[in-house]
Amino acid sequence: MSVQRGTRSAAERHPVDQVPPPWQLLAAGVQHVAAMYAGVVAPPLIIGGAVGLSPLELSLLIGASLFTAGIATMLQSLGVWRIGSRLPLVNGVSFATVAPVLAIAKQHGTQQALPIVYGATLIGGVFVVLAAPYFGKLTRLFPTVVSGTVITLIGLSLFPVSIGWISGTNASAPDYGAPRNILLAACTLVIVLLCNRFLRGFAQRISLLIGLAAGTLLAWPLGAVHASSLAQAPVFSLVTPLHFGAPQFDVAAIVSMLIVMLTVMTESTADMVALGEVVDRPAGEQTIAAGLRADGLATAVSAVFGGMACSAFAQNIGLIALTRIVSRYVVAVSGVILLLLGLFPVAGGVVALVPHPVLGGAGIALFGSVAVSGVKTLASADLTVPGNVLIVATSIGIGLIPIVAPGFYHRFPPMVQTVLGSGICAGAVVAVLLNLLLRGGKQRDPVTDS
Repeated sequence: MSVQRGTRSAAERHPVDQVPPPWQLLAAGVQHVAAMYAGVVAPPLIIGGAVGLSPLELSLLIGASLFTAGIATMLQSLGVWRIGSRLPLVNGVSFATVAPVLAIAKQHGTQQALPIVYGATLIGGVFVVLAAPYFGKLTRLFPTVVSGTVITLIGLSLFPVSIGWISGTNASAPDYGAPRNILLAACTLVIVLLCNRFLRGFAQRISLLIGLAAGTLLAWPLGAVHASSLAQAPVFSLVTPLHFGAPQFDVAAIVSMLIVMLTVMTESTADMVALGEVVDRPAGEQTIAAGLRADGLATAVSAVFGGMACSAFAQNIGLIALTRIVSRYVVAVSGVILLLLGLFPVAGGVVALVPHPVLGGAGIALFGSVAVSGVKTLASADLTVPGNVLIVATSIGIGLIPIVAPGFYHRFPPMVQTVLGSGICAGAVVAVLLNLLLRGGKQRDPVTDS
């Protein structure tokens, strides 16, 4: 007879459910925030600039995004009833929403854009909550050969982010590919590797945080640390509902957002499958449905508080694979930190001191760990079967198209670009379809919830 989870001793609990000592919770939680902070603030920065927000309004938009990311992360990791995967899954603003938001701003003008965006986001969040139990059944379509392919693609698709942090994203900028930036990235990467090699215990597990701190200290005398964001940031800023206006509902905007949310759901499902493999707790149908409900509810709440659509952050899966700290309570603490960063922008300014080249150097090891997890999963699949080889080869090839050639689908309709423009989503869809076509859906794994 199985023992009820609530009566298990700490030693008998799955590592995901174990609670580390308080100081380890805090240090590991800060490490998660440092790894994903740039990804959370980048979409509101882009969107805020596109709709012409003032510096004060832009800080409020960023604060709302951090605040709602904290709520989403706590909801996802801790769970309430049937909401939340109860996995160490960090949630934040989805980059997939940037393109449709910019299209809405172009069509409706900057003054009306955000209320229309929030109306579409609210409907999109409700849609995800309602569709979650049906979408959760997709776990049956993710056998080892498919999940391993998707996990590998997640890691590979994140490398351009890391390289962009190092070199810059504007090739015409004077500091694009500057030797100083490459040197900082290389030093940070070496520090992370040395910490992993020579440190032991918990110190080894926070090697990324040590590398980020050391890299920032090295960057300071080189003039790569800009403290202006810290000096200008207000100490406290209350996140107020409907600050940017009450939601307005536009049919075209809602349709485009629903398509985006389907993409977000596909990526989140792939991320949960990947994370389940990394932490040795397979994400079954109920887990995925609960995780998607958390995504949807958090997205709807974000629309009220001025945030954006929420989804899983793949880079934090790499952090877990690298550090082997799998406790979901660590991620819950990172959610609390994100929430506080949203309320205290000056604290966010401290995190923002980490230069992008330093983040990029750490990201090489971080994102590579995700790809390695995918390769490890593929190693357990039978790649002597020709059908399996074709599934992996074709899916990775198609998934890499938007990564190596971002403008490849620019002549396609916007709705098609939304799906195919995500390497993770495109690769996942192709892998699932090829598995059904070439293998008839065979080699499914007995994935069940514990």
